Amino acid sequence: MILIGLTGSIGMGKSTTAAMFREAGVPVYDADAAVHDLYDAGGAGVEPVGAAFPGVIKDGRVDREALRNAVLGKPDELKRLNAIVHPLVGRDRIGFFAKAEADGADMVVLDIPLLFETGGHANVDAVVVASAPADMQRERVLAREGMTPDRLDAILAQQLADAEKRARAHFVVDTSRGLEPAREQVAEIIAVMRDPQRRPSSNR
Repeated sequence: MILIGLTGSIGMGKSTTAAMFREAGVPVYDADAAVHDLYDAGGAGVEPVGAAFPGVIKDGRVDREALRNAVLGKPDELKRLNAIVHPLVGRDRIGFFAKAEADGADMVVLDIPLLFETGGHANVDAVVVASAPADMQRERVLAREGMTPDRLDAILAQQLADAEKRARAHFVVDTSRGLEPAREQVAEIIAVMRDPQRRPSSNR
């Protein structure tokens, strides 16, 4: 099975790009959604995260805003959180692979925001980065409820720079030109990955 890693900094259109892969019939594993389930009431992440970060559990689930405040701008705390969450997500991903294989999928997309930062790019056949100009990125993100310039800068400080992501990607989907051009780029990526003669030969 062909593994495609999809990533992109906040506000770059990664979720929209993932939806386009789904529309084209490619199963997509959403790491953020998996974490959300782990943090929800009854989720496997509630107890260990609550023990590591007192005060972040509310109504039996992880309060993501409280947790974000507990780790934002604190690399050691973020590393501690990742050490708890990543193994749990890994187990969840195994189930996703099993279902995709049973359904006869020839490729899957792993939608992982911190693909490069966590070293996940080494485990996929190709990396796709969703990207847009920095001014458009800021405009998109600052339009979100509760977002501030300082908070955005703190988030970006924890992510690999967009220029570095693009330099290390096998494919870049430019989301600044509208939905149809992006959809055409996704279709071309799928076609290239299904063609052994055109498929990238190694990770970057």
